[in-house]
Amino acid sequence: MTERINQNPMGSRPVLPLLVSMSLPPILSMLIQSLYNVVDSIFVARLSSDALTAVSLAYPLQNLVLAIAVGYGVGSNAFVARSLGQDDQRSVDKAASMGMVFTGIHALAFLLIGLFGSEPFLRLFTTDEQVLAMSLVYTRIVICLAFGSLFHIYIEKLLQSVGNMFVPMILQGVGAIVNIVLDPILIFGLLGAPRMGVAGAAVATVAGQMTACTMAMIYFFRAKTGMHITRKDMKVDWNIARKIYGVGVPSCLMTAMPSLLVGILNALLVELHELAVAVFGLYFKLQTFVYMPANGLIQGMRPIVSYNYGARQKHRMHSTIRWSLTLTAAIMALGTLIAWLLPGQTMALFDADSAMVAIGVPMLRITSLGFLVSTFGTVLAGCFEALGKGVQSLAVSLIRQLVVIPPLALVLSHFWELNGVWASFPVAETLAALAAVVLYRSVMRRIDGTME
Repeated sequence: MTERINQNPMGSRPVLPLLVSMSLPPILSMLIQSLYNVVDSIFVARLSSDALTAVSLAYPLQNLVLAIAVGYGVGSNAFVARSLGQDDQRSVDKAASMGMVFTGIHALAFLLIGLFGSEPFLRLFTTDEQVLAMSLVYTRIVICLAFGSLFHIYIEKLLQSVGNMFVPMILQGVGAIVNIVLDPILIFGLLGAPRMGVAGAAVATVAGQMTACTMAMIYFFRAKTGMHITRKDMKVDWNIARKIYGVGVPSCLMTAMPSLLVGILNALLVELHELAVAVFGLYFKLQTFVYMPANGLIQGMRPIVSYNYGARQKHRMHSTIRWSLTLTAAIMALGTLIAWLLPGQTMALFDADSAMVAIGVPMLRITSLGFLVSTFGTVLAGCFEALGKGVQSLAVSLIRQLVVIPPLALVLSHFWELNGVWASFPVAETLAALAAVVLYRSVMRRIDGTME
């Protein structure tokens, strides 16, 4: 056991350099992802405010795709890393193989949702037929063809579970470049291409995802990844599936919560101000510049914690969590400074007129008050996932997203209108941080007792 641990960097390399080296690639990857999400909106905003609203309305369903992909990927990531720590290669191979089948099932489900569920969903949030038509075209393209994103993210999480963070970064970068290059060409009809409007933005997004997916598949099956996918191992082992979905379902719900939150708040915001939905859509894209790097750091943390939990190296596990909290706090502090010092310049990226700036500047400043305190909720939720404690992770995220914000936003909006809605965000982050610390101490008391 000791010899095997010493051969694996996750069990032997000094924690801070290991965490930084495993986190930087996903952090860069997340920043790239944030960039091309924002670039998408920048180009669409130049069409019209209606076009920007149409794309914003599709966000909940797009995020649902991401939620399923990331949720199942996180469950597989944690299971594979723990199995490696326990030197259980058989379970590693079975988990990797089964994941291909389950990801295919997820892709088929989204094809059906895109075809038959898009219009009923979008009609919940707009009565403007022009906005609905644009949003329906965009939504059906990105949801029906979501298989590229689903398989790409699954392979990415498998690679990260064995400590390979560099290749996923390259894959994400290539997908982003394809999207960014194609966006203006297809939206505005440059270089002889047809002018496709919001449909062009959707096609560019899907093209980037499929490019990354193709490259991920080629790499995974040709490189020595330490995992083997075989047809016989695709037969479902329900014990392994239960452990993967035990983390994956809560993680999926956590990632999907922003979609539900956006849907709930859009219904409230549309009654307060006609531009509020579009501005709120921009917020969810802009805040990814803060939370995506933090999530990238958690992606680096998760396999280290899982591996050392499986290998029963308590000191390394705790050290990884402490450093993750420190580095995430630094990211959040920087995000808060930018939101307070440069809110107008940030809104200007989207050609925001004076009316949108009037809403957006206080929105950025008020919501950013919750960034720093959210360090505890985001990092400890990721820690619970790494330890296989999906329920505790879900509990923290429920407080952050759904338990506090919607009812509090409804109440405060009666007193402070839009600013009351924004104020609910830092309150929710504070309560989630308190809950996360309490749950973490409880979980660690039990785990430390078993690792003595």
